[in-house]
Amino acid sequence: MHILKWSVLLSVFWLLLSGFIQPLLLSFGVISVAIVILLLTRMDKFDRKPKTFRTDHRIIRYIAWLLKEILTSSIQVTKHIWGSTDKLEPTLAKIPANKVPQDTRVLYANSITLTPGTLSVDLDENELTVHALQKSSIDELKEGGMERKISGIWGANK
Repeated sequence: MHILKWSVLLSVFWLLLSGFIQPLLLSFGVISVAIVILLLTRMDKFDRKPKTFRTDHRIIRYIAWLLKEILTSSIQVTKHIWGSTDKLEPTLAKIPANKVPQDTRVLYANSITLTPGTLSVDLDENELTVHALQKSSIDELKEGGMERKISGIWGANK
């Protein structure tokens, strides 16, 4: 059943990204989805832990929250870029990630990277190395708002 869900998700995603409905390009999409499904099936057999695709309300909450974060950060970064660049303080710092469940740390790192003005550079066992255009972005991450949000939505007890 999860292979069918992944097939539908990947097909819709491919179609949305390509935007073409010509026979040749659709066949390329079918081939690419088939290759990914084949790899997914082989990985499932290897680690005996199917990569499930969650279809509950958490994904909607996460996407809505992430889109809001991306929008507000985009506006903030745009103001700094168009305004005075002397307010920019490029900073590299280590952010603790020990409160984020182990299986969602990559999602946490990617959420930081998707938010404009920040970039996850490295993910160690319990901490992330993050580059930011402003020191205040690092301070916000250290306060743990994003960490709490990711843990709250995707925590192990859910």
